[in-house]
Amino acid sequence: MPAVSDLSYDAWLEHAFSPPVRLHGYPWFFDEDPPWWDPQPPVAMDYFTRLFSTTERSLAGFSDAQIAQGFTYLLSTSASGDNGWFYSTSTPTGARLRCVETIEKLFADLFAPRCATVLGHIDEPGAGPLNSVCYMWWDEFPCVALPNDPDCDLLHRAAIDVMRRTLRLDSIACQEAALHGLGHWARYRPNDVAAAVDEFLGDSRDRRGELVSYAQSARCGCVL
Repeated sequence: MPAVSDLSYDAWLEHAFSPPVRLHGYPWFFDEDPPWWDPQPPVAMDYFTRLFSTTERSLAGFSDAQIAQGFTYLLSTSASGDNGWFYSTSTPTGARLRCVETIEKLFADLFAPRCATVLGHIDEPGAGPLNSVCYMWWDEFPCVALPNDPDCDLLHRAAIDVMRRTLRLDSIACQEAALHGLGHWARYRPNDVAAAVDEFLGDSRDRRGELVSYAQSARCGCVL
């Protein structure tokens, strides 16, 4: 498959998000020999950090369906995700940390205003194109650090902190996404996850019973 490695930031946005969404059949990146973005890890971290922190401006020309397709192509481990960009130690730790931390802004600026107020884990009807990407974000997201990385603990805690702060958004879709991610991290970071979920359940906001039950399941790692 042809590799694409020398794209400018704007050309990269066009490459990832401009292809049309097909009504039937596989997306373009599952075609035979599609062009795949294959940058050096520091370039990937720079571009993702810029994208996560400027979604309104960077993605202004694309539909929600194109954005969903683009994020699936770039980040989903079922597509081109987990190429080692996020956990590569060739990128300075500070740059990797900033990239993870800007995901909080992505949720606040993109998913919170655009996702329908429905729950994914019960397949509630009415979801928009971005709901599935939001719900599966931390499930499909590439690994942020390997066990032998000296900064593994720092980066993993940063990701959990992003999830914890995402729970404060006034968006049921974003809250569910954060709980979904925490549920998958509970096996490895049980104390951090329990603290985040308890903080969420302990505030004074009214919550749907289905979300409360999901939070309790996430606390013990019982999510799919």
